[in-house]
Amino acid sequence: MIRQPAHVSHTRHRARCDFIPPFIIDNLARDDREEIRAAVLATAHQAMASRTRRSELEVTIDQVAASAGLAEISAAPGPTGEANREVYDCHQKWEKRVELVRREGADPTGDADADSAYDLVGVTRDFLKKELGRNSIDNQGLDLNLNVHYGVKYMNAAWDGEEMVFGDGDGKLFIGFARSLDVIAHELGHGVTQYTANLNYEGQSGALNEHFSDVLGTVVTQAHNGETAATADWLIGDEIMGPDLQGEALRSMRAPGTAYDDPLMRTDPQPAHMDLYYRGDADNRGVHINSGIPNRAFYLVATELGDTLAAGRLWYQGLQRLTPTADFVTAAEVLVNTARAMTKAGQLPKGAAQIVRSAFSEVGILKLEVAPGVRRYR
Repeated sequence: MIRQPAHVSHTRHRARCDFIPPFIIDNLARDDREEIRAAVLATAHQAMASRTRRSELEVTIDQVAASAGLAEISAAPGPTGEANREVYDCHQKWEKRVELVRREGADPTGDADADSAYDLVGVTRDFLKKELGRNSIDNQGLDLNLNVHYGVKYMNAAWDGEEMVFGDGDGKLFIGFARSLDVIAHELGHGVTQYTANLNYEGQSGALNEHFSDVLGTVVTQAHNGETAATADWLIGDEIMGPDLQGEALRSMRAPGTAYDDPLMRTDPQPAHMDLYYRGDADNRGVHINSGIPNRAFYLVATELGDTLAAGRLWYQGLQRLTPTADFVTAAEVLVNTARAMTKAGQLPKGAAQIVRSAFSEVGILKLEVAPGVRRYR
């Protein structure tokens, strides 16, 4: 296998992953208030432009590979880093890395968003190291670049395949993207997935990509807040909801489809069971929508185990055994087998594999076949 040159390493198959789903942005664009509608449309335009630039870059890399007579270019592992944080203030420009305002170990800036991003990325980075044994998102100490005050009233946060960007929101619909731990842990989770399973960002593999980020977001948040599976609210994005929105959060892992019911956002479309699986083309064929199904399965496993952190470790180990095109059934079977291996190693209690099977059966991913004296999942 030919290794990719360092200056383009890990560029192929890097999806831009936005925290606010595109269908919500589309719905919010119906607001008849000119100021809010302008901010929503600017957010949508910027996301589209970023994806276009990334697609053009990937095509260029493929062309370089083809002209060199290479059938495939694989990413070479980069040098081991220190997992240092660098925070950039974009000063409301639609550009990244405008001004470096805080390096690793430097004093607080006094800017609430810059300092919050620095602190909460640190919480997530340290969790990865302490609880999962992972050295930054690439497991080689990748430095973490954070861009705050990105754009004008930008209503999103994103992992763009290389670094994170945080908008300020408009103060009415969305607020404080850089001040939410589950937002930050979720987006860094996309980086972890990129450097492990590298799940394709469409269809079921894309929904799994979103699902694993929600898992990391909630596991890190619960651990940081001292919550348990029983006491946590299991909400994703509740900290960024503005005063003009009627809803608790963007997603509920406990009860997908119930996070919001708002005149602008409309009704939460997430299914909790395969019977309601979204089969349309929107949202990259439902990556943010159908993630509700495995999200519910994770909630069931964590509550049955009585240990969200143990469930998170199981999911993390399973993620590393997946391939880019993994679907729901494949992921469920991998997690069952991973639970069995971790139980054998003394890392999970006896019966953990059966708990995972039962959870994925309850959401309709694994089918339970019953015969006299036999219980078998497929």
